[in-house]
Amino acid sequence: MEIERINDNTVKFYISYIDIEERGFDREEIWYNRERSEELFWEMMDEVHREEDFFAEGPLWIQVQALDKGLEVLVTRAQLSKDGQKLELPVPDEKAQDLPVDERIEEMLDHHFNSEDATEENEQYEGNLEFLITFKDFEDIISLSKKSELDSIKTTLYSFEGSYYLFLDFDEELFDEEDIDNLLSIMLEYGYETQVTIHRITEYGKTIIESNVFAELRKYFK
Repeated sequence: MEIERINDNTVKFYISYIDIEERGFDREEIWYNRERSEELFWEMMDEVHREEDFFAEGPLWIQVQALDKGLEVLVTRAQLSKDGQKLELPVPDEKAQDLPVDERIEEMLDHHFNSEDATEENEQYEGNLEFLITFKDFEDIISLSKKSELDSIKTTLYSFEGSYYLFLDFDEELFDEEDIDNLLSIMLEYGYETQVTIHRITEYGKTIIESNVFAELRKYFK
């Protein structure tokens, strides 16, 4: 995937249909299967974040252009106006008027953040007390492993497409909400949240350490 940073709030990237298929997606389903198109979009945004430190936070405007051999995607973060009353695109007005929004992707984002299905999914996610954190560099995980207070968390370490993913499973009998918040805040100093699902990681990724990740790392990296 080719990525170009336009400015602080806009990034453009190109992905070929061959690349899309190599990621395990069918060329047709990305247009007609909401769940799969959402999964592909957030997987691409994770890669954009890793390479360009571009955070997909807040409302987004997305322009998608279908080319002969792939897709060109322009993503722009909205900004609040100075009075805080409305959202504005961080581009000149004349350009904003010409910026089309792909309705299918816009609907996908709305579904992800605001739909009843997404709310139910998030409630289930929180109920299971399971989280997935990704790391740019293996050294970050080694540094994190030195914090022994994390050992009581059930952990599994995976690699997938050049990044490392740490799966966390909190035991409700051992941790309350405040404990989880505190421990997650420690780990997010070294890694960051990801929209890639654990199901995709287990299907296409590689297991590096199956359990007790932090203790195992300390055995080999003192």
